[in-house]
Amino acid sequence: MAPVKISHVVSFSSQDPKYPVENLLNPDSPRRPWLSCPQDKSGQLKVELQLERAVPIGYIDVGNCGCAFLQIDVGRSSWPLDRPFITLLPATTLMSLTDSRQGKNRSGVCMFKDGVVAHACNPSTLGD
Repeated sequence: MAPVKISHVVSFSSQDPKYPVENLLNPDSPRRPWLSCPQDKSGQLKVELQLERAVPIGYIDVGNCGCAFLQIDVGRSSWPLDRPFITLLPATTLMSLTDSRQGKNRSGVCMFKDGVVAHACNPSTLGD
């Protein structure tokens, strides 16, 4: 299955002007992360992305830059706003507590394949 293009950013919680959320949109550019605003002390970043089309999701590769935990939820743009997203990848540890505190092993790629990804998410299973 080929990678799916992210068409645009719907919303985001914070961004560093030097490392904006748009860095997630271009996989061909030099690898630049999306980071939170230096003044944001929430400890969380959230982004809502729109894919170019509805596709089955059987695996996800994530480049990490200092993120200790990751959760991926999915939905459809045709859903009512009050319908909650479905968890595709439950909260997952990307860095140990020690590494996080010491700032070690802050970057890498994590690959989540079928079996780890909740239900090899299929457009037909999400319904409308």
